[in-house]
Amino acid sequence: MNLALFIARRIAFNRQRSFSRFIIRLATAATAVSVTAMIVTLAFVNGFQRGISEKVFSFWGHIRVQQFEPNKAIVAEETPLVKNDTVVAVLANTPGVKQVQAFSTKSAVLEKNKEIEGILFKGVESNYDFNNLKNFLDSGRWINFKDSLYSKEIVISRSVAKQLKINLNDSIIVYFISPQNETKSSFRKLHVCGIYKTGIEEYDNLFVLGDLRLLRRINNWNKNEIGGYEIFLNDYRKMDTISNSLYDKLPDAWISRSIKEIYPHIFDWLNIQDVNRNVIFIVMAIVAVINLITCLLILVLERTRMVGILKAVGSTDWTLQKIFLFNTTIISAGGIIIGLILGLGICLLQQYTGFIKLDESSYYVAVAPVEIIWWQVGLVCVGTLAVCMLSLIIPTLLIRTIKPVKAIQFR
Repeated sequence: MNLALFIARRIAFNRQRSFSRFIIRLATAATAVSVTAMIVTLAFVNGFQRGISEKVFSFWGHIRVQQFEPNKAIVAEETPLVKNDTVVAVLANTPGVKQVQAFSTKSAVLEKNKEIEGILFKGVESNYDFNNLKNFLDSGRWINFKDSLYSKEIVISRSVAKQLKINLNDSIIVYFISPQNETKSSFRKLHVCGIYKTGIEEYDNLFVLGDLRLLRRINNWNKNEIGGYEIFLNDYRKMDTISNSLYDKLPDAWISRSIKEIYPHIFDWLNIQDVNRNVIFIVMAIVAVINLITCLLILVLERTRMVGILKAVGSTDWTLQKIFLFNTTIISAGGIIIGLILGLGICLLQQYTGFIKLDESSYYVAVAPVEIIWWQVGLVCVGTLAVCMLSLIIPTLLIRTIKPVKAIQFR
C-alpha cells in the first residue's frame, strides 16, 4: 500500500469540522470556477471564429481570383476576364478546392419612393450554388434564371429594404454607374424576389444579388467575360496555402487573394478574441494556483504535529511532501471535475437554447455561438491538473524545515 496516498486520502475525506476544511472547499470552488471559465471561454471563442468566418466564406468563398489591379480598391468593379475552361479545370482540380463559381460586381444606386441608396450589384450565373447562402435568406427566394436575355429579379438585404421601405415582390429602379463617366448611367427596373440578412454590415449595407448577364449588357462585355472567380475550399484553414499555390498556376495577369486579405478588419477582430482568451486563461490559472498554494500551506501548518510525529517514527521528507501533494491533487481534481460539469453544462445550454443574446450590428451574430472542441476541453483539464501539481512542489519544501521535537509540541 502507498502510505503517502493512504494518509492523503484520510486527510482529504476527513469529515471533522476544521478551518482547513473550509479552505479546502474554497480552493475546490476556485479551481472549479477557473476550469469553468476556461472551458466556456474556449467554446465561445471557437464559436465566434467559426460562425463569423462561415458567414464571410459563404458569401464570397475562401479565395477570389481576379485581374491584377494594384491601384484599384479590392471591392470595386473588376476588369473583365475571359472565361478560361483550362484555368477553371486547374482551379477545380487543385487539392482542397471544393467549388469554383464566376461573379462580377458593379456600382449602382437603388431608387424606391424617391429614396436612393448606393450599393454594389453582385452578378452571378445560373449555375451559382445558393446552398452556400441558404442560412441567410430572410424571406422570398433566390433568383430565377429562366429568362433568355437576363433575369429581371434581384435579392436585396434586410437593412437596405428597411432603409428604402422595400417589401418583397416590389419593383425597384437600379441605376448602374459608369466609372468612366459618373454623370452617365443606365437603369433597369427589377423585381425583388428575395431578401437576405447576414448580420455583417459590410455585406448587408452594400451588396445586392442579381444576374451576371445583366452586368454584361450594362458593361458591353462579351458573353464569355466575367469579373472573376470565387473559390470554396474543403478546409478554410488551408486558405493561405492554397491561395499561394494558385499564384503560379494562374495566367500572368490574374491574381488570387484570400478573403482574409480582402476583409482584414473582420479577421483582425476575430484574432483579438485569441488574445482575450489567453488573458482569461492566464488569470484563471493564477487564481487556481494561488488558492491551492494557500490551501496547501494551511494544511501543512494545521498538520504540523502530524508531520513531527511521522518524522519521529522515520518518515522521509519526500514521503511527507507526497502526502500533501496527493492531498492537494485530490482537491484540484475535485475542482476540475466540478468545473468540467459546469462548463460543459453552460455551453450545452447556450447551444440548445441560445439564452445569451448579442447586438448583431456589433458582433455579427444575434446569438452567442458555441463550439465545443473535445480535445481542447481535455487539454484544459489535464493542463490545469499538471500546472497545479508542478506549482505545489515548491510550497511542500516547507516540510523540510519542520523539526520533529518542536512540531510535536506545536499546538
